[in-house]
Amino acid sequence: MDSIEKAIRNAFEKGDPENREFREKVYRAAFAALDRALKTNPAMTVEVAINRRKSLQATITEIESEFMPAAPAVSAGAAGATPVPEVSLNGNGAAKAPSVSIGSPATGVTPVVPDIMPDATLPGGPPVEITEKRSRAERRAADRAARRAERQRPFAAMFLAVTLLAMGGIGAWWAVQTDQFKSAEEIDTSVRNPPKTLESEDFSPDGGPARPGEADQARNWITVFTPTDPTDVSAPSGTSAEVAKDDTGSFLRIRSGNTGSAVSFDVGQGVLEQIAGKHAVFDIVARAEDGKETQMAVDCNFGELGDCGRKRYIVGYQRGEYLFEMDVPDKEPGAAGTIAINSDLAKEGKAVDIYEIRVSVTE
Repeated sequence: MDSIEKAIRNAFEKGDPENREFREKVYRAAFAALDRALKTNPAMTVEVAINRRKSLQATITEIESEFMPAAPAVSAGAAGATPVPEVSLNGNGAAKAPSVSIGSPATGVTPVVPDIMPDATLPGGPPVEITEKRSRAERRAADRAARRAERQRPFAAMFLAVTLLAMGGIGAWWAVQTDQFKSAEEIDTSVRNPPKTLESEDFSPDGGPARPGEADQARNWITVFTPTDPTDVSAPSGTSAEVAKDDTGSFLRIRSGNTGSAVSFDVGQGVLEQIAGKHAVFDIVARAEDGKETQMAVDCNFGELGDCGRKRYIVGYQRGEYLFEMDVPDKEPGAAGTIAINSDLAKEGKAVDIYEIRVSVTE
């Protein structure tokens, strides 16, 4: 006995299975529960959905034959084959549920589906025409099957509970994957949110990269790079660096290309002398190309003053400020240093627009 038949026979225990209208309600609830299960399974194909509904229809036909009274034999010419119900599909690959009719089509009824089986919320089910006659041996077999069903009832209940628990777990997983539990602020990726940092071991003021303009407050900035003087920029083979301008201002568009090479920005020896022995906060004002979010990597080499470690940021089209900090050793730098920026770690040729690089210090 399969799980569908067990569930139907268990539902019979809640009422009078000898009552035809009660059986109709159970069958319609079974189709409704199947429709709900099919709709919640995005991987379900049209062919599998049709086969499962036909399997349920065959099970109901077999069960219903046990309740048909014996009748005189009819001639082969008068006996017609049980009509095969038509199963139409909606746009989601789920079967629409037509009415359930038991017995003669002339006396069929269409009662309202009660809440007999779990998740039975959709009305209707495919037509089931019962024309078979039961022999005494068949009725005895049906009685034995009913007794077996009674003994197996606890297992059917356990199976139903496990099924419902699994469906609840799948629903919760889907809700998490589609951000149903996140607030609007967490889902929002517009300019109101600070740029996302994928990897950084350094402290960033106020817990993360600053919103545009926030980093200006109460700081004395030392300019490292502006697009007005691109002579201190080195673009190796396979990369490019071009000055451009739009309504947001002037910027240097750098592109690492397919090589993954970085574009280097010189940090003058005089700048390094000013930050030596102090706590330095660097600010890279940047954005990605229009509609091409990218992952930017930043490395530093300050000679005798050490390096800043590798930083990685996700850069969107909105202009943002990407901060990192370091404690600079109290040494003579002896030479200039560099800040190297890789515009696209995925090596897909995406570009980053650099508006400014600057640094501020505290004692």
